[in-house]
Parts: sequence; structure tokens; C-alpha cells
Amino acid sequence: MDYPAIFSAITADPRYLANLDWGEPRRGHPEGTVRAHIAELGTNLKRFRSTLTEDEVWKLKILIHVHDSFKAEAKSGVPITHPESHASLARAFLAEHCADADLLAMVQFHDEPYALYQQVKSKGSCNRDRFEALLTAIQDWNLFLAFCIIDGCTEGKGREPLIWLFSAVEGRVESRYGMTDIIP
Repeated sequence: MDYPAIFSAITADPRYLANLDWGEPRRGHPEGTVRAHIAELGTNLKRFRSTLTEDEVWKLKILIHVHDSFKAEAKSGVPITHPESHASLARAFLAEHCADADLLAMVQFHDEPYALYQQVKSKGSCNRDRFEALLTAIQDWNLFLAFCIIDGCTEGKGREPLIWLFSAVEGRVESRYGMTDIIP
């Protein structure tokens, strides 16, 4: 797949461009807008550059630019898999530009580790079926965990969800990334 061409098509799409300035400072996103979030994640991506292939860099750029770009159009408070969630809208948008099933799954489930962590935090455990579904849905755990670090290590986010994720997948998936890669 020509990931640079996919990236160019996405970032030129009027629907993507229309959503970049959505958002105000809020819990987890003190930077406010989608555009500012993307910029912060771009800085995080640079930390990983030496460990990534060229295709991985382009895939991560695509994930960075698409994953939250449809929050402006999303229905608030719906589950991640709901057709009107920001993740589902982003996945549908990406599917118009890219047939990479694993990237589509990553966009759909990019917030699933956080949701599972919230269950652990509030109930002491997470829904095992949802966790197993995540393990099955994602094929490239190097890329997904790199993205989770890039997205989860921003100014407004605690590192606890990432620490939980790496503990939960230990021995279940293979990845060149681990807790030592979490950006302080």
C-alpha cells in the first residue's frame, strides 16, 4: 500500500480539514483542539523514529491524524463500537482511503485499552471478553503499542492506563515496546 499517498489524501480531505479546530481544553486534552493534539502526537512520534520502518512511520502518521478527527461529529457518551462514536466515524473515514484492515481496527479500538483500564479502576477487573476481542482485533502489536504510547503520553494524560495495558498484554502479545518506552 502507498501509505504516503493515503496520508496525503486524508490530510487534503475537506471533512478532515473541517474538524481540525474542534475542541476546547478539557480533562485529558488540555491542548484543546484536534489540531493541537495532532501536533503534540507528532512530537511524540519523533521519539520513536529510530525504531520504526518507513511504512510504520507513515501508518502512525495516519493513525495520529485520523483517530480523533471526528470527535466534532460524534454522538457523546456512546460505546466505542457504536456507529456514531468518534472511533467508528474515524474508521469509516479511513476505510474510504485505505483498505488496511489492521489500521482500521487500530482506529476503531484506539481508546479500548483506556476503557478497559477504567473498568479495572472502578470494578477491580475488566470485561474479559472485551479484552480478548481487543487481543484478536489487533494484528500488529508493535504498531498498536507504539501508537498507544504516542497518544497516551501527552500533557493531560496520566501514565497509569499504559502501565496497566503493558501489564495486561505481557506474555499475550509480542512487541518490541514495553513499559520502559512510556514517555515520562
